[in-house]
Amino acid sequence: MDNRVIKLHNIDFDDFIKAIDECKGDVYLETSDGDVLNLKSKLCQMIGLNTILRSAEVEEATIRCANPDDETMLFRFNLYGEIPD
Repeated sequence: MDNRVIKLHNIDFDDFIKAIDECKGDVYLETSDGDVLNLKSKLCQMIGLNTILRSAEVEEATIRCANPDDETMLFRFNLYGEIPD
């Protein structure tokens, strides 16, 4: 796994999943409890995020991207709240 890290704050859960779906490489969510979820997996999206986050918005999360282009896209999503074209 690459060392690229993004801290997400107060993002819309549905838009976040749409942004993850646009990523080309693996994207991992790391929790403060030490859980690591591969967010490219629909199972992790459905079960893991629902269980861990339990709300319509992500309050705070650490994201690691294997692909630098994905890191850039998710950084812009975090900053502007929209998926770049």
